[in-house]
Amino acid sequence: MIATAKRDRVVVAAALVLILALVNWSIWAKERHLAEGEVVYLELAPVDPRSLIQGDYMALNFEIGNQIQDALYERLWQSGALHAADGHVVVRLDAQRVAHFQRLGGEEKALGTDELRLRYRVRNGRVRFATDAFFFQEGHAERYEPARYGQFRVNERGEPLLVSMHDAELELLGKMER
Repeated sequence: MIATAKRDRVVVAAALVLILALVNWSIWAKERHLAEGEVVYLELAPVDPRSLIQGDYMALNFEIGNQIQDALYERLWQSGALHAADGHVVVRLDAQRVAHFQRLGGEEKALGTDELRLRYRVRNGRVRFATDAFFFQEGHAERYEPARYGQFRVNERGEPLLVSMHDAELELLGKMER
């Protein structure tokens, strides 16, 4: 009986150490992604910006997602497939690092110097990048009304991580005035 209790404590302690290690690794990976990922701006497409149930947030849809969706439907129509799957898109970055749709896939060809591969996901028939919402502090909606671009950090696997919202001139929105 004493051996069983001791073994149970060892199992619980080992599980706790494993969980803490996994959580810390996940945090470290996201911090590295934020620090080292390439900066890319994606142009926003209009959507309803608020939710009474969830609080203040901006629902996100990106123009490049609409272009990917059109290309996916064209591909599905030609192939006779039933549904679109997650994948990569190749974008061209302009001088301000704004992404412009080039082509789907891209694994088969080398990327140009001004090109980048981005991972997208298809959820409920819509193309998504990292998230479909940007949450902000209640009562600060007016700070984000001029949003026209989302800034992402993209890692070496093409995974985007939303960092901030920007206006038409790529100025950061939501800075706190002192």
